[in-house]
Amino acid sequence: MNFSADIALALPEVILAGGALALLVWGAFQSRAGAAFSIAAVALLIAAAVAAVLGPMGRGFAGGLIADQASVFAKVAIYAASAIAIPLGQPWFQRRGINNFEFPVLIVLAALGMGMMASAGDLISLYVGIELHSLALYVLAAMNRDNPKASEAGLKYFVLGALSSGILLYGASLIYGFAGSTRFPDIAVAVQDGAGVGVLFGLVFLICGLAFKISAAPFHMWTPDVYEGAPTPVVAFFGAAPKLAAMVLFARVLAEGFGGAAEQWRQVLVIIALMSVAVGAFAGLAQSNLKRLWAYSSIANIGYAVLGLAAGDAAGVQAMLVFMVLYMVDVTGFFACLAALSRDGRPMETISDMAGLFKERPGIALAMTAFALSALGLPPFSGFWAKFYVFKAAIGAGLGPVAVIALVGSVVAAFYYLRLIKVMWFDASTAATDKPPAEARVIAIGLALFTFPVVLVALAFLDPLAAAAAQAFGLA
Repeated sequence: MNFSADIALALPEVILAGGALALLVWGAFQSRAGAAFSIAAVALLIAAAVAAVLGPMGRGFAGGLIADQASVFAKVAIYAASAIAIPLGQPWFQRRGINNFEFPVLIVLAALGMGMMASAGDLISLYVGIELHSLALYVLAAMNRDNPKASEAGLKYFVLGALSSGILLYGASLIYGFAGSTRFPDIAVAVQDGAGVGVLFGLVFLICGLAFKISAAPFHMWTPDVYEGAPTPVVAFFGAAPKLAAMVLFARVLAEGFGGAAEQWRQVLVIIALMSVAVGAFAGLAQSNLKRLWAYSSIANIGYAVLGLAAGDAAGVQAMLVFMVLYMVDVTGFFACLAALSRDGRPMETISDMAGLFKERPGIALAMTAFALSALGLPPFSGFWAKFYVFKAAIGAGLGPVAVIALVGSVVAAFYYLRLIKVMWFDASTAATDKPPAEARVIAIGLALFTFPVVLVALAFLDPLAAAAAQAFGLA
């Protein structure tokens, strides 16, 4: 394949990379980031999504980049979540006197890295994509430099992220050494009859590095502190697009590179899934800060996504994709609610802060209720359908007992979602809330409507798209 064909396959990445450089030059010559700057960043993401949908399919750059139904599915969802993060975050920073142009640029660069993760065809492009998006996320976590908690969040994320990258690279080097290639199809040939000891060790290290990126237990230690310290709109972004990108990369590595060793890596994924559900459910019971609470909620929900992947077949990957897209809606919407709420200019971030919210801000309270019930998995909200897909795939793959244990974890986690709803609806308010900013309120209520009833219509389109994406991995 010639270079022009390779560029055509990588057109979404080219658009984002060129656009990010243009935005940097533009930002360097203006003192404030105006609305036009944010609109341009959103337009770049939309253009990249259109390019992904309309672009050609195939493998380019000697197999290092893949354009298929799975990458298109992931990129459209990633770019959409990134586009929502810009109007949610930039006004939030401006109201706090932080009018830097870097926020939209960093979102675009993170989206570029996540798109590369979704299209990674070998261990080298895998690492480049992970590091490109991670470096942008480290800076985003510490964007509010005058806040000690934000600086601490950025530093913890960076240090632990560097550690996980080292683990991942060590695993990749072992795989390359014993399999003789960095390309996933070549690795698949080397392990078609099962992974040898050397490759298996490398795979375990690789899984550990990827588990950190999705904040799966026992590699979740960074998540509560980073969620609590980072700016609220940044956390809304953290909890959505990067998790989907990492899960798609996870699926591609295991399906395309290690399909012959499925019985070996499935055991590791089952353990990670159950640990994540248990840690998220039980540790969340002790939380009073809502950002930390939803950090543990994200750990538990990632456990359900990993359970779908552990099924090891196309139905499991389809369930994981549907789950992650629906979960992205919940987590983005919930943090949009938090970004909209304050009292006397002070953010409302604890459960007690939400006392009496329904009487003061019924729209926001109803939205938060919808997101909590959806994350709980209560029918007919989107979270119920997400878990239904995962449990169905797990049972179909012979993981019925594991699915039952995960369901028990969901019941335990119900306590902290219902406690939040009880405080909002029945407790007395302590003080008046500030008027919610328009952009955060619109995003929160719009995403709440998606959780129900729009999801019932959306599933008719999402389900076949996820099925086509899952088939692209070549699983039965």
